Amino acid sequence: MATYALGDVQGCYQSLRSLFSEIQFNPKQDYLWLVGDVVNRGLGSLAVLNTLYHLQDRVTLVLGNHDLHLLAVFAETAPLNPEDTFMDVLEHDNANLLCTWLKEQPLLHYDSQFNALMTHAGLYPLWDLNTAQGLAQEVETLLRSDTYTSFLSSLYGNEPSLWNAQLTGYDRARFIVNALTRMRVMHSNGQLELEYKGNLDNCPEDLFPWFKLPSLLESNTRLIFGHWAQCVLPIPYQNLYQLDTGCAWGQRLTALRLDDGKVFSVHSEG
Repeated sequence: MATYALGDVQGCYQSLRSLFSEIQFNPKQDYLWLVGDVVNRGLGSLAVLNTLYHLQDRVTLVLGNHDLHLLAVFAETAPLNPEDTFMDVLEHDNANLLCTWLKEQPLLHYDSQFNALMTHAGLYPLWDLNTAQGLAQEVETLLRSDTYTSFLSSLYGNEPSLWNAQLTGYDRARFIVNALTRMRVMHSNGQLELEYKGNLDNCPEDLFPWFKLPSLLESNTRLIFGHWAQCVLPIPYQNLYQLDTGCAWGQRLTALRLDDGKVFSVHSEG
């Protein structure tokens, strides 16, 4: 029995199949963690979602920004973008089943056995584990409520960009979502800058990768994330495991075996 954490699949179904072969995934014994963004960009979003749905007893998935975008488009609270590639999901007979399952997934997962925390984009430096867990649960409750479409319609936007525990309503929820699913760089005071998507070398001098700021997370906790394909870090980097290795951009799909820290990867096949 083994537990594998996988980087952003983004609809790359053939790459997912190849990675399963590489790790010799056994659905009767092994478990999968996925860092989110399982759909969009690649051409096999439906096949990926179907696979994970049928493996759901072995799967732990945290939502990424592309997953939330699919839910918003399906709920007709956001338009389909020209570059979106999940029409196969939207047009399928099981779209409601798959999207209902997807919106029931968490934004954060912590496992005490591995002392490992997984989110899509990372951990906002001004939050400790308990705070982040509570805030993620606030958003998860909104997603699972009868008024989830209202929440999804308020999802888009970069403001507020600075955390304040006194934030309320959808402003509070939007910041939590942005921090957990879209964060890359920020100002030294913790103010998010959500427009920069480049690499570490070209990061403006007044901005810092979120993991370069002092963190309230205990130093021995493993933090697993994806989202930032251009942020190329060794695995691990300190106690960080950045698993988005650009599969959607023709690079690689990567898995980490949590039991012993071994890393596996395959070339992108779409």
